[in-house]
Order: sequence, then structure tokens, then C-alpha cells
Amino acid sequence: MTDAGVAGIDPVLGFALVGALGVGSQWLAWRLKLPGIVVMLLAGLAAGPGLGLLLPSEQFGALMQPMLAIAVAIILFEGGMTLNIQSLRDATVGVRRLVLIGTPLGWAVSALTLRWVAGLSWESSAVFGGILIVTGPTVIAPLLRQARLRKRPAALLQWEAIVNDPIGALAAVLAFELVSVLADASSVGGALADLAMGLVVATLLGVAGGWGLVQAFRRGQVPEYMKVPVLFVSVLAVFALADSVLHESGLLTVTIMGLWIANSGLASYTEMHRFKEQATILLVSGVFILLAANMTVDTLATLDWRALAFVVAVILVARPLPVLVSMLGSNVPWRERVLVAFTGPRGVVLVAVAGLFGERLAALGIEDGSRIGTLAFALVAATVVLHGFTLTPMARALGLIASDTPGVLIVGGSRWATALGLALKKLEVPVLVADPNHAHLRHARDAGLETFFGDILSEAAEHRLDLVSYDKLLTATDNDAYNTLVATDLAPAFGREHVFQLKRGREASSRHALPATLGGQRFGPDETFFEANARLAEGWEFRVTRLSEEFTLEDWRAHNPGAVPMADLGPNGTFRLLGPEQPPKETAGTRLVALIPAREDRQEAARAAEADKTGESTDSI
Repeated sequence: MTDAGVAGIDPVLGFALVGALGVGSQWLAWRLKLPGIVVMLLAGLAAGPGLGLLLPSEQFGALMQPMLAIAVAIILFEGGMTLNIQSLRDATVGVRRLVLIGTPLGWAVSALTLRWVAGLSWESSAVFGGILIVTGPTVIAPLLRQARLRKRPAALLQWEAIVNDPIGALAAVLAFELVSVLADASSVGGALADLAMGLVVATLLGVAGGWGLVQAFRRGQVPEYMKVPVLFVSVLAVFALADSVLHESGLLTVTIMGLWIANSGLASYTEMHRFKEQATILLVSGVFILLAANMTVDTLATLDWRALAFVVAVILVARPLPVLVSMLGSNVPWRERVLVAFTGPRGVVLVAVAGLFGERLAALGIEDGSRIGTLAFALVAATVVLHGFTLTPMARALGLIASDTPGVLIVGGSRWATALGLALKKLEVPVLVADPNHAHLRHARDAGLETFFGDILSEAAEHRLDLVSYDKLLTATDNDAYNTLVATDLAPAFGREHVFQLKRGREASSRHALPATLGGQRFGPDETFFEANARLAEGWEFRVTRLSEEFTLEDWRAHNPGAVPMADLGPNGTFRLLGPEQPPKETAGTRLVALIPAREDRQEAARAAEADKTGESTDSI
């Protein structure tokens, strides 16, 4: 074992433990329906200051800061790749005000809070106040997935977090440069000129890097299997180059680079972004574990009443005040203003950048600079826990939840789809019927169901539909190939376990048969589009039944021989679409949607069941 690993486990085991704790925490949070960030924070504290197994600064030594810097750069690049300009359409005014008015005002209010509440010097307050502009995309993204907000407030929070991350880091750079100049009695004008030059270079590098990659990919100068590796290497190279010109400007560079690629219409964008998203989940998990584990008992013991007062002041004053002032006179509804104002979780960028500048201020002889890292961690821990547990209830109270019960997106506007949608609507489950043929939607429109005319895979659908309201997908058009395409393409977004498809018709030739690995899960009685619609023509119908202690699932089956369960809604609000081999829940209070045979068929089935008991024949004469 190396000297670096004496205080804890071996560094290689340390890396493995970071990965296991990070991914394991996210999985556990998913199972327990808890905020993932909270579980990761607790896991890191337990492994670090709690048990002493993971001591990052000692085990990883000088590699600790570069690892964090690279991870944050990749996280911000992925964040920039999520910012499609068209998705900002409804939130343009709000985001512009949050950035142009809220950012400088937030810097000033935060600096005053640090000076008068936390008791820091003016130098430390100015530097740390700039960093506090950051709200943290690493925290916002999982919180938005959990809370299921409506489209516009979610866009406000997401865009503000990603845009303000590099701005906050650069604000800290500006403040630190001024503090350094005053400490060295150098030229203020020279420092500002260097800063301006660094910002220009960082912006140009970001645009050039994004443009260069897009052109190379479009012209086929990079083979498909190398696009993701080239993307990663380019991000690291551009980040390092910008940072060498002006420290921390690399964060702005990679954000601009990601933004450029996201809005270039690149054919490979979906595959690249999906891989980057998965890599970012790993990085966010690892960074949170490392930062939490890097805390020591002595450091945590320095948190006093001033630290608590500082956290409370940021949550109740320094965050809401700039947001509410910047939104004055805008078209953003007051409910959305309140939600954004009181939602300001901080993440890994804040802790990483604050720790770096705290050490630099201490090196300049500003003693309380060493307190910045501890205060940053306290604020991250408090806001992560607070917003992790309160965002969803607050959004629900303000009426900004897209839907309390996740809905179903049905692709295909047949009579069968309309009948199923009406049955689901009785359960108060949101239903959207989409079809590229306007005439196919006539029955759904006449029945009062929400419809979308257009291709569900189009950009118009992506930007106009609030798909967060739906977490189940059923493809049910008369085109098996299209059903398979939609189910396969949208499976990563919905989760493969939530994507269903009507049975594909049997092809006469294997040359025309689609692979079984493509498409969604089997649904209902596992029949084709034409077989499903033929049932309705024969008199079958969808019905909703509530199970109880007196009327159990067994009783229901006895009263409805031949009926096929299609979906159920549990008493706890859990909604499921059912496959042919998936039995419905038997819990009392469950509401069951089933396809019931025509009256004559039910009577014939009942006679057949009775005949089986008595041994009599039911053959018609």
C-alpha cells in the first residue's frame, strides 16, 4: 500500500468505492423515492468523516483538484448541450431578466449577507458573493425530474442554473483579480484588461470548438464510432486551453461549446447527448461523494451560529430578493416567480470553485478565506436537503405540477385508442393521443381527449408538448414499422419498462420482419392493430372497476369471464399499463381498466363456465 493510502483504503479501492457509493446512492434514492442528492450527501459523509474509509485529499493527493475541475467542465458542457434555443421560447423574458438583472443584484446581496451575517471580510465577501450566483445544474436536473414541473418554470430554473454556473465562476475571478491587485498595489486597469481579454478568448474558443466539431461530424471527417471519444477529448482540450489564458474561464468556454452543438441540428446529436448524459450522472455521483467525504470532523465542528444564520439568510433573502426584483413588470405569473425565488439549490460547482478561491485568498494573507469552503459546503448540504424534500410539495401547492398522476401518451388515433383513452380518463390519468394524420384524430377530438396533430418524433412535438406529464408510451398506429420506430426512439426517455406497443403482424417473409429486440413491451391481450379494433366492432368495450374487500379480483374474474386487464391504478396512486403476462393488483381500492367481451360473449362464457362445473355440454343445437 502506498503512503497516500495509509489513512484510509487503497486509492484504487477508493475509486471503486466512490463509484459504488455514487451509483448505489442514486439507485437507492430511486427505489425509496428520495432526492438522489440527499442520499449521496449522506453516503459521502458516512464514508469520509463518519467511518474514515474515504479520505480523498490524502488518498488522491494532487489529483483531487484536477479531477474535480475536469468533472465540473464535462458536467457544464453536458448542461450546455441541453439548452436548445427553441425550448426557451416560453421562458425567454424570465431567463433574460434572471441573468441580466438577477445576477449582478444577487452578487451584491450575497456579498452583503456574507459581510454582515457570516462576518467575513469585504475581500472574501466579494469573491464568495460572486460564486453564490451559481444555483447548480447538477442539483436542479434531478430535482426537476423528481418534481415533474410544468414546462416554463422548469425551463426558467434549468436555464438559470446552467447559464449562471460559468458566470458565477467568472464573477469570482473578477473579484479575486481586484483583490489581488489591491493586495499587490498593481494596476487595476491592467487587471481588468487581462480579464476582458480572457473572457473574449474563452468565448471565441467555445464557438470555434463547437463549430469545428459540427463541421467535422457533418462532413464525415470523424467515423461514427469515434465521435464520442473525439467529443470528450475536444472538451478537455478547449477547457484546458481557456483555463491557461484565464483561470476558471474554461467553464464559460465549454458551456458555450455545448450550447453551439445543441443548436446546430447535428444528426448525431441525440446519440452523443445520451452518452454524455449518462457520463454526467456518473460524474455528478462521484463529485458529490468526493466533496462530502473530503469534509473532516474538525472542519464540520467549525460551523457555528454565524454559519447557520448565513444559510438561513441566503435561503430567505439573498436568493428570493434578486429573483423577485428582476421579475418585476415581466409576464411571468406570480406563482412561477415565487417558485423560482425560493428554489435555489447549490451544487458541486459552488463547492469546487469556493474551495479553490478560499485557498487562494488565504495565500494572499486574508485569513478568513479558509472559511469559504466550509460555508459553501454547509450551504450546499442545507439547500440540497431543503429543496429535495420541499420542491414537489411547494410546486403542487402553487399549481405548477404538470400532473399528480403521470399520464399515457398514445400514438395512433383509432377508435380503439379513443376508447382506451376515455377509460383511462375516468381514472383521472392524463391522456394525449398523437397521430400524423389529422383525420385519424377526429374520434379522439370528438370524445374530448387531448390530441396532437403531427409526428411525435418531430421537433415541433419536442418543443410544443409538455411531455413531462406523461411517463407511459403506447404505440398503436396501423403501421407496425412506425410503432417500432417510435417505441425504440423514445424508450430511453420514458424508460423501456414504460414503453408498450401493439403486436406486430406476422410477416410472410423474414426479409420484412423487424428484429424482436426493437420496439416496446407487449400490451393487453397482445394483438395487432386490426385485431384490437375488430374486438370493438364485435361489441367489446373498456370498463373501469374498483376492487374492494367485498369485491375482489377473483370476484371480478368470475363476473367477467374472458375479460382482459389493460391497466390499473393502485390506492397509493401508482398507475400501470399491463402486458399479457402481468396480473393486475389485488389490493382493495385498486381501480382496474379492462376490455370486457360483448354481452352475448359474456353470457356464453358464463354458460361454459357453469357447464364445466356440472359436466354438461353447452354446444348450440
